Order: sequence, then structure tokens, then C-alpha cells
Amino acid sequence: MNSQELLELVVRAADSKRAEDIVALDVQNISLLADYFVIMQAGSERQVKAVTEAIVEKVHEANEDIKSVEGKDGANWILLDLGDVIVHVFKEETRQFYNLEKLWSDAPLVDIEEWVKD
Repeated sequence: MNSQELLELVVRAADSKRAEDIVALDVQNISLLADYFVIMQAGSERQVKAVTEAIVEKVHEANEDIKSVEGKDGANWILLDLGDVIVHVFKEETRQFYNLEKLWSDAPLVDIEEWVKD
């Protein structure tokens, strides 16, 4: 599975658990860490965990590796390192505080509209 297919899998899994304000950034020309950063939020710690679990489940079903999971205990910000795709699942207030989109503002947005339901 290439990094764009993995990105689509992550976005669809997150959307299936009603993650909010999903943003995908193309960082291929900006960072050596990954090809894409995916940033999203959920309204509660419980939903942050549910979104994360849905992504983990779909990644495992696709036989892809999860390098690491950070922040699962607190569930205010869970980071999933999928190699070429780094996923940030935030509680809304935490996302606003860290404002990763501003930090990575040089990265172009990926059009994910066709992967998310209204």
C-alpha cells in the first residue's frame, strides 16, 4: 500500500467514527518524517479513543504496520505513527492550543473531500 492509499484508509476510518475537521497535509517536500500528516478532532476523550481504535483496526486489516502510538492514556492528543502517514487525533481544545496547521502552514492541503461523508 502506498502512502496515498494509506492516507485514504486513515481518513475514511476516522470519518466512519465521526472525527471532525479532518485535514491532510502533504509534507513530502517539507519533512523527512513522513509524506502526510493527518490532523483531526473529536468532542470527547471517549470519541478520541474511538476514532483512534477505528484507524488502528483498519490499518491492521490492511496488513500495514503501526510504528508507535503515543498519548493513548490521556486521550487529549493521540499520535499514530504509520510510517509515511502521521495521524494526530485531538480533543478540540487541545488541537486549538497546539495549532499544528499553523506550524506546518507551508504544507499544501490534500483534497480529501471525496473520502468524507457530509
